[in-house]
Amino acid sequence: MNSAKNAPNPAKLTPNLGLKHRNSFGLDSMAEFAYEITSADQLPALMKELGDKKLAWRVLGGGSNVILPESLPGATILINILGQDLVKSDDTYSWLSVGAGVNWHELVSWTLEHNLPGFENLALIPGTVGAAPIQNIGAYGVEIGEYIDSIEVFDSAAHAFVTLPQEACQFAYRDSYFKKNPNRFIVTKVVFKIPKVWHARLHYADLAKQFSESNSSPSAKQIFDAVCTIRSKKLPDPKVIGNAGSFFQNPIVSNEQCEQLIQQFPNLISYPDDNGKRKLAAGWLIDQCGFKGKRIGTVGVYEKQALVLVNHGGGTSTDILNLAKSIQEEVLKKFNVKLEIEPNIL
Repeated sequence: MNSAKNAPNPAKLTPNLGLKHRNSFGLDSMAEFAYEITSADQLPALMKELGDKKLAWRVLGGGSNVILPESLPGATILINILGQDLVKSDDTYSWLSVGAGVNWHELVSWTLEHNLPGFENLALIPGTVGAAPIQNIGAYGVEIGEYIDSIEVFDSAAHAFVTLPQEACQFAYRDSYFKKNPNRFIVTKVVFKIPKVWHARLHYADLAKQFSESNSSPSAKQIFDAVCTIRSKKLPDPKVIGNAGSFFQNPIVSNEQCEQLIQQFPNLISYPDDNGKRKLAAGWLIDQCGFKGKRIGTVGVYEKQALVLVNHGGGTSTDILNLAKSIQEEVLKKFNVKLEIEPNIL
């Protein structure tokens, strides 16, 4: 048999590809070489080629959690592996296998349509399934790491596909093993383990307020709709105004520091953290420093949510990062709290 007949089609190459419409900030950026991956089996040959040519590379999914420079030398790998499949089910769980290029919000909608509730609190988060575990996306009291069974990745160090179980992923608040090891792993598939017994997760104030006492037991679809309503009111549509959603992580501080801050700032917003510490609302801290709605040239802070930095048009990564630095400095000066940037800086 001729093995060439069974060889995968090579990844599609596009030289000098503009990425303005492939990042939610709407930043003008040019990829020297862009490779589109539609099947995982295209990766071994591509990564060998990049290694032989000694080309730098990075992965770009939905572009919703990145800050792109004006030029990206080397190879930009565009992950477009699609498809989702219910691979296993027992009395307790359903296992769902999903391609890394699937749109995250569309997957959440799909799970509800197929009676697989659990992801509804994570509705309307932009980006792809492959990016979700890297950042361990979370919203309204739910983090995706708790639903992950395993992740298939291409390990560029071993030049082989590896399947990592949930416990090996080292999920933490907006963190993971993949984020700690940048430019090593390329996520190709995520397998989710979804409990069949479902419970509404309503302990976040914004979400709880959406439901009256007469509807204290909303359905997953009702929670999905409520989350979409809340996010639409708070966050600008990237198609209208460039942004990457929440720009800073909510800082985690000790109980002692939190108590000291409350004495000085009685209206401080905080939540209990899983590790016994306190999580502060970064948006509130930024608002108290006077940045909400502030515009500096082509970039600024969204008028309805201080946690969101926006590109009004023509802004660059330098403009955004300079604004971010000013915010970090003022928050540190006023509250002695360090803000960490959430999007990846390429």
